[in-house]
Amino acid sequence: MENNNNNKDMGELKSTNKKQVLLFYCVECEELARKVAAQSQLITLQSINWRSFDDGFPNLYINNAHDIRGQHVAFLASFSSPAVIFEQLSVIYSLPRLFVASFTLVLPFFPTGSFERMEEEGDVATAFTMARILSNIPISRGGPTSVVIYDIHALQERFYFGDHVLPLFETGIPLLKQRLHQLPDADKIVVAFPDDGAWKRFHKLLDHFPTVICTKVREGDKRIVRLKEGNPANCHVVIVDDLVQSGGTLIECQKVLLAHGAAKVSAYVTHGVFPKRSWERFTRKNDEGSEKGFAYFWITDSCPHTVKAIENTAPFEVLSLAGSIADALQI
Repeated sequence: MENNNNNKDMGELKSTNKKQVLLFYCVECEELARKVAAQSQLITLQSINWRSFDDGFPNLYINNAHDIRGQHVAFLASFSSPAVIFEQLSVIYSLPRLFVASFTLVLPFFPTGSFERMEEEGDVATAFTMARILSNIPISRGGPTSVVIYDIHALQERFYFGDHVLPLFETGIPLLKQRLHQLPDADKIVVAFPDDGAWKRFHKLLDHFPTVICTKVREGDKRIVRLKEGNPANCHVVIVDDLVQSGGTLIECQKVLLAHGAAKVSAYVTHGVFPKRSWERFTRKNDEGSEKGFAYFWITDSCPHTVKAIENTAPFEVLSLAGSIADALQI
């Protein structure tokens, strides 16, 4: 009985230990920041004046800087291009030094994550460079900065960060699972991985679904997608990966799955990068040599520019990270 009372007391203590968080955000993350704040009365939005001098360099001002002393502070960032990284880093490096109780950086998409390998002498692993930059964020009064990242491209990149920050690696997969259970053919879902890397990353999070694994094999100068294992016949197959750029691999994978009898094919990626509007190839059904287009293409709102571009455009649906981010800010 005494143990039960202790557990109850611990639960009540945790519920009363919720943090009031002041959330700053970059310009392109305003919509996502508002969704995060709508998740909890404990999150209050704050503003920054994002201006530039005549020479193009940032002229920044953190509003209410004196009032955030002793408060838990977070910043929602989007490193969508090199052009915006410097101004955001300037703010990120300034906030912890304003005598805040703690500082959390939320960077949903770690943009250089796919450039983590050195295949020959002279290659520059920019993922390591970015991790080093973030590892040097000043320590706040509460200790090291927490850095929240979703589905980083290579799991070993967690070891690129130094001891002055606390990386928190989250995933968007629970959002996908929730959406799949809402589908009318939820009992016919098969999860496909476009390569072994995707399988290693995600199969344990999706182990209650039947799985299919594709692989790339070299034929002459070309790399061809083949079915490695599993049976997609007569099922709704959902290809799962961490990010998409041009989308070529997903389309080739779709063709293979349809050729092996899949009833329909959808896709999920946490990060819809889609440079040069490459998402447009998924809105056309026949131009890529396939009779069927994708039934659904789910992305999260980790890349705000893409979310705006594909708004109300089939087959795309956006699964918002807002609730997950709000939860992460309480860790």
